[in-house]
Amino acid sequence: MSNSTVINRVFSVLEAVSSSGSVSAKAVADRLEIPLPTVYRLLHELEDSSYLVYLKDEKSFELGPKCFELGLSFQQRLIAPQPIRQITDELHRSLGTAAYFAIYRGSDILLTYSSDCEKHPRLRPLRFGFNEAAHATAFGKILLSAMPETQRTEYLDARGMPVLTPHTIVRRDLLDTHLDGVATRGIAWEHDEFLPRQTCAAVPVHNGTGMQVGAIAISTPSTKATGRAKAFDTALREHAGLCSRYLRGGSR
Repeated sequence: MSNSTVINRVFSVLEAVSSSGSVSAKAVADRLEIPLPTVYRLLHELEDSSYLVYLKDEKSFELGPKCFELGLSFQQRLIAPQPIRQITDELHRSLGTAAYFAIYRGSDILLTYSSDCEKHPRLRPLRFGFNEAAHATAFGKILLSAMPETQRTEYLDARGMPVLTPHTIVRRDLLDTHLDGVATRGIAWEHDEFLPRQTCAAVPVHNGTGMQVGAIAISTPSTKATGRAKAFDTALREHAGLCSRYLRGGSR
């Protein structure tokens, strides 16, 4: 068995355990269609390394302390730097909307910070590390619009374009036309495409070489967005400029 096959099986096992909370060896074997003896060997090796713990009374496995350490390390590496978080917080307060910061990470688009409050809550599916539905989110569209066509095709082919609301764009030709407009205008709008009755907008953030590396975005109930397009546009571009200036190595 190749190293890549072993790694893929390990991650598949961990994912199966994570999604179920705790799970028996037989359930993992059935779900992954891997022989039970192989599953037992992988589970016990992961237990020995503290990635899993065995619950004797329930005869099942759950995630161990090593997984939580990895999760914390991952979050610490990816969370937006403090100046970026401060700028995102300022955007949230100035517009009275939830605000977000997302980045490219390898071939993925990741949400690395959100700023909200009880009065202006974030969209609940949007959490740290969120990397889904780029075709239907404003920050996802911004980042997709900057991808070369081949990279965009690979990205969308791998993740699909699921229907989330009646307004979600799920035809590739329509999405490409829409993204051409996003690239031209330098702002992405999303009206009821990710969640019903919600409006979102995002603009790009660039690094010192001028490369687009992230996006700053806002969301608000559609009823509160009426007549505010210009204000949203102006504030987003202003705060994106502050983020870009920080990433270029300058002060805010």
